[in-house]
Amino acid sequence: MDIDIKTIEDLSLNAWPSHQMELYDGWILRFSHFYTHRTNSVEQFGTSSLPWREKIPYCEAVYKRWGTPAIFKISPLVSKDFDYILENRNYEIQHTTNVMVLNLEEAVLDAPIHEVIVSQSIHREWIDSLLALNGTTNVIHKEIVPMMYSAIAKDTICVSIQRQGVIIGTGLGILDRDYVGVYAIHIREDYRKKGLARSLCTCILKEGIKKGAKKAYLQVVDGNDTAFWLYQSLGFKNFYTYWFRVSDGLI
Repeated sequence: MDIDIKTIEDLSLNAWPSHQMELYDGWILRFSHFYTHRTNSVEQFGTSSLPWREKIPYCEAVYKRWGTPAIFKISPLVSKDFDYILENRNYEIQHTTNVMVLNLEEAVLDAPIHEVIVSQSIHREWIDSLLALNGTTNVIHKEIVPMMYSAIAKDTICVSIQRQGVIIGTGLGILDRDYVGVYAIHIREDYRKKGLARSLCTCILKEGIKKGAKKAYLQVVDGNDTAFWLYQSLGFKNFYTYWFRVSDGLI
């Protein structure tokens, strides 16, 4: 399968914008009031000319002004020496994540999708339902997350499942180049283990194929075995792992 890590990293940056960001010497500082690690962390995306001993304290000071811990994403593209430096500064590993990929010609798409509702746009009811399914109660997050979804510049496949007129399952496909990224798969707790997540994923992948996608990718947090086995049964395979180094409190 002709897939490389840099491509997936670029696609994931396009897919999930932060509330605000700053470019700094080949690094991108992302801010979202700590809604997620991915959208509130430093990512290395280009050539760096300044020394790490100067750049790390700068980032720590910036995140301190935001009132959140300094967080650095560590992917296979980041130097192992950099990870060691953060470890020596008492940064702990959090939110280890596995990236899985799929050649859509090999996808197992046998789940029923007749009850999945498909929209090409991300509507407010879907966002509000996603926040409810996530258990999001933070007032700031409820304000900025809709703006973050509205900032997605790529074509989307917004899917949901309803019961008694209420959305109890969500999913999002994001199209970029010849890929479809699978995001935001959530099922209300009392409807889990009924095959609904599989139906949502299958619908996203089928719609992606219709729109020209040849490959798919997704990200699953290490330890979420239920999601991992679901994605594996669809044909996804592990590609690489990344994690976040998080400062021990507000520096």
